Amino acid sequence: MKKVKKIKRVIVVTGTPGVGKSSVSKLLASKMKTELISLGGLIEKEKLYSGVDKKRDTFIADMGKVSRRVQEIIASSSRDVMIEGHFAVEVVPPSSIHRVFVLRRDPEEMKGVLEKRGYKEEKVFENLAAEILDVCLYDAVRLCGLEKVCEIDVTGRDVDEVVEEIILILRGMKKCKVGIVDWLGKLEAEGQLDQYLKNF
Repeated sequence: MKKVKKIKRVIVVTGTPGVGKSSVSKLLASKMKTELISLGGLIEKEKLYSGVDKKRDTFIADMGKVSRRVQEIIASSSRDVMIEGHFAVEVVPPSSIHRVFVLRRDPEEMKGVLEKRGYKEEKVFENLAAEILDVCLYDAVRLCGLEKVCEIDVTGRDVDEVVEEIILILRGMKKCKVGIVDWLGKLEAEGQLDQYLKNF
């Protein structure tokens, strides 16, 4: 009997810095035995950048180089591949993506996470604004289509719990949803929106 070749899946874990992409994708990749491409690490290790943004203290990714390298890794892998990074949806053709998981975190909790990491105030508020305005979610839906995108609220949850939810969705045992959080509405109702978007 001819062995049926298993189709390789490309799974994306994205979200604003501070939502927990690294921790979630590391545990998820080990549980699902997928190959993990962490874009931040790959860019630094293989020097796939065009310069350094001194103001934000980050590398400026050379998107062409990153995209080519990621696609080489996918092509040579015999397993499913997971790509983690806040611009991960921009480096793989949408047609080859199986699912995009956009992690979301309440801005109040996220502010604490970013400050703990030692982010400068400007960078903290830049990322908070991106989270409040659904930037990563918007990009994921715009590039990959609504049917491939799943939003996961990680607020107040541990990594194991989040990973279990993602596995259930991938196995078709839980529904994939978009539109589960509204930070803008929440902060507006609490009268806190101005203090979060004060620099914009």
